[in-house]
Amino acid sequence: MTHRPTEEPARPVRPHPVDTPWSGPPPEPGAVDPAVLGALLRRHGWQRRGGAPGRYGRWTPPGPGGGTSLLVPESRAFPDSDDLLAEALLALSRSGAPCAREVLVSLAVPSDEIRWWQDVPAGPAGAAPWTAEERLRTAARRTLLAAALATRARAGYHGARHRRAAAAALEGVLVGTATGGRLTAFVPVTVGRPLAVRLHQALFAAREAIDYQRATGGMDAFDAAVEAGVSHELTESLVALVRGTEGARIAVAWAPAAGAPEGCAPGAEPVEFSPGDLPALRDAGARYLREEPAVPVRITGAVTRMRRSGPRGEGTVRLRVLAGADVPHVRITLDEEAYRIAGHAHLVGLPVRVRGRLESRGGFRRLTGAHGVVPVQVDDAERDRLLKELQENLDFFEEACAGECGD
Repeated sequence: MTHRPTEEPARPVRPHPVDTPWSGPPPEPGAVDPAVLGALLRRHGWQRRGGAPGRYGRWTPPGPGGGTSLLVPESRAFPDSDDLLAEALLALSRSGAPCAREVLVSLAVPSDEIRWWQDVPAGPAGAAPWTAEERLRTAARRTLLAAALATRARAGYHGARHRRAAAAALEGVLVGTATGGRLTAFVPVTVGRPLAVRLHQALFAAREAIDYQRATGGMDAFDAAVEAGVSHELTESLVALVRGTEGARIAVAWAPAAGAPEGCAPGAEPVEFSPGDLPALRDAGARYLREEPAVPVRITGAVTRMRRSGPRGEGTVRLRVLAGADVPHVRITLDEEAYRIAGHAHLVGLPVRVRGRLESRGGFRRLTGAHGVVPVQVDDAERDRLLKELQENLDFFEEACAGECGD
């Protein structure tokens, strides 16, 4: 029997303030730029309906009925600007409207905003399927993950590579509630702007590649689009976003406090995708998956699992990668001598170093052509930790030793 190591517990989901009523005091008026507040109100659907020109504007929230209006100064040039800002911010903090919370979130943490829209066919009485919001959130997260992967490396297919770093890059992203086929993510400028820029570039490159393929039948534009961040992961996320809808759009809006990054338009239009784009996206994804080459590597890793069918012959070893490749684990088939070396190294608390080719098939989780297996010396603390892992799993210990004890 093969005993698998216990999987890491799932990370708790970070609470998102845009999903709940605003708690705590509103932002300090002295820390808020009136021009930024006005830009955010306009972005989130508020309408300016009069006010003293050059001094302040009267803003009403989106939707029927108008709701409570805000007086927002245009600058700090007038003595009452701080008082007007304080009143506007307090009113926003007391409002239960999502558009008010979204403005406060962007003021609290200057963020680039990424928006997704889906045109979902309506059911009876205009209601959308209850699974639509879940599918939208899933597709949005896959889009962000693809962009985060592209900030780590340009590749047609990432597989398991860079997944840990890409997932960590998303920890600071705040995502609101998916309602009415619309979802907004807030990407903090200080840590997430490279992700937003890469997604912005990749979306336009994907749109151009699809148009070229639909016009000419050629896939060459998808090859060039890899440099802009297009990948198997991105095409799959777009397929998930568009499938089952009448169309979808994605837009990146830059934080007013930071301005647009170099080379990016300050007010780019949303990038639109339709069901007619799905064949091109699927073909491109399959092409990326098929043509991404294997990578020669020299990996250092700790043995976490060993298995072979008898007391002699080749066997399979699973390594937790410590260095040499941006994947968490790899599986290797070793000949009898190399298998013995790996087993002995594990029993004394040492990792091993091995050369081979990291195969794209299977998501870069398998090393082929393995050779040169040798134990690697580590410091006492790391060795003690590896030995503790071994002692905590006696079943695995017996399995790892079975072949050697029978020799």
